[in-house]
Amino acid sequence: MTENGQRHPFPAPSGMAQACAAKPEAKTPMQSDALDAAQILASVGEAAYDWQIDTDALQWSVNVKDVLLIRDRESISSGRGYAQLLEADNAQARFDAVMQSDKRDDGHGVPYQIQYSIRPDPGSDTKLWLEDTGRWFAGPDGRPARAHGVLRVINERYEHERRLSYLARNDGLTGELNRHHLTEVLEDTIEDAIRFRSSCGFLLIGVDNLSHINESYGFTIADQVIAEIAKRLHRRMRGKDTLGRFSGSKFGLVLRDCTPDDLATAANRMLAALRADLVPTSAGPIAVTATIGGVTAPRHAKSVAEVLARAQEALDTAVTRHRGSFLAYRPNIERDALRRENVRATDEIVAALNERRIFLAYETVAKATDRQPAFYECLMRIRRADGTLVGAGDIVPVAERLGLVRLLDHRVLELVVDELAAAPMLRASLNVSPPSTTDPDWWAGLVSLLRAHGGVAERLTVEITESAAIQDIDETRGFVSRVKDLGCRIAIDDFGAGYTSFRNLRKLGVDIVKIDGAFVADILRSEDDRAFVRTLIELAQRLKLSTVAEWVQNEASARTLQAWGCDYLQGALIGLASTERPWLKGLAQAV
Repeated sequence: MTENGQRHPFPAPSGMAQACAAKPEAKTPMQSDALDAAQILASVGEAAYDWQIDTDALQWSVNVKDVLLIRDRESISSGRGYAQLLEADNAQARFDAVMQSDKRDDGHGVPYQIQYSIRPDPGSDTKLWLEDTGRWFAGPDGRPARAHGVLRVINERYEHERRLSYLARNDGLTGELNRHHLTEVLEDTIEDAIRFRSSCGFLLIGVDNLSHINESYGFTIADQVIAEIAKRLHRRMRGKDTLGRFSGSKFGLVLRDCTPDDLATAANRMLAALRADLVPTSAGPIAVTATIGGVTAPRHAKSVAEVLARAQEALDTAVTRHRGSFLAYRPNIERDALRRENVRATDEIVAALNERRIFLAYETVAKATDRQPAFYECLMRIRRADGTLVGAGDIVPVAERLGLVRLLDHRVLELVVDELAAAPMLRASLNVSPPSTTDPDWWAGLVSLLRAHGGVAERLTVEITESAAIQDIDETRGFVSRVKDLGCRIAIDDFGAGYTSFRNLRKLGVDIVKIDGAFVADILRSEDDRAFVRTLIELAQRLKLSTVAEWVQNEASARTLQAWGCDYLQGALIGLASTERPWLKGLAQAV
């Protein structure tokens, strides 16, 4: 307060501010306390200041030379002098934070905190990043008249934050944009192309056989290969284009103002850059090639999702045809129609599952000797909304392609176990698709159902196709062992189509071999089929395996198969699949 009771326009210098201006020659008790404050600032690497804005006088704590690494303290005794140390690329400095503030001083001052960089010695490479925390006070006219605060050097923190910011945007290995920010650039480029009625392009560059490099040389060498590929691609792209790492083994290149011809030219330029020389690594030079899929937008794609999907499709096709090549996406009427059909089929399968429209059809497998039923193969059927039935042959291939077959297998398993539980004398088999054999949910369902229904396991046969079995003999052997440990039997369906070797058949440990009907149907007319089927039956007998002949059409074929030693018959002669339960019909006739 003034002598006449009026309030000062801004507070008098505090003890800390006095420490800024104190001269060490004469020390009063108050100045001794201020010196202690200055020592504290010096110990933590901070410097305090007091800035009289109207005179531009800038006073500092005694340790400012050590904190800011300056030679001449007098050179920063004014705001203008201090400003000479500021880097030109600073987004904001103290003057801006104070003089351009849109806040009002309510008598307690207005706080501010900013970060900026200075170069203490203009002739050196030393650069300091500072955190400037202070408060300014208004004069009688309401404008800033004085400010004081503390400076702290934050070089380590700034570098850490800058590194985090960099990694949030860029790939740490190659330095190129990461996938998220690459797609942002792609989105902006597509929007510009649509707005200005121009064309742009996108290349998806897949490194060939990177997994083999990982296996042969290790991940460290593979990383060296990826880093070198990124450098080569970057050197060959145009200045207005953008490169990014799309995934572990793929790069994406966004091309502005790009026609279809430009797209092909850019792709071939990239391929040539990778083929030109071996890639040097610490393990020695490695030959590397890439395959590229590309798409132009908005001609063939109008959104990021469409561009990425169609570039991936072109890349997959190029890999299938010839690795190390480029393929541009082109519309395909048949392919588009298939996709629409896939969408329709997905909706139909999911709806059938949700609405419990999955049913079973039963086909009798009879003994060859007396034609009495031995067990019934349970086949899936879907009842459409209009009441018509769709067979497994029409649904399973589509479901496998769409990744839905495991859901169908699980539902069929539930239905078959329910039938076995309801009919204690019934023996049945069900087909399991390859994806379900390794599906934890399918296994959990099988174990749970068999535990809940005692006596069912020994009456259940699980069928797997031969083509699936020979893909990985050891894995299939494990599946067979697990199923048999639960008490079930195992059959190989469509045997003969995959030409499983004698050794593999013995190694699998199955119980039943079902001979592919394509060979059985013509045994009376084809010498080759007759010899093949007879050989398979004899082979199974030597291995003590039961045999089932599928597609048995007539009595003459049945007698021939019986004479060769075939155990069971299945097909039109015995009875085709029906949604009626044939064992109930037989029971009714017996009664």
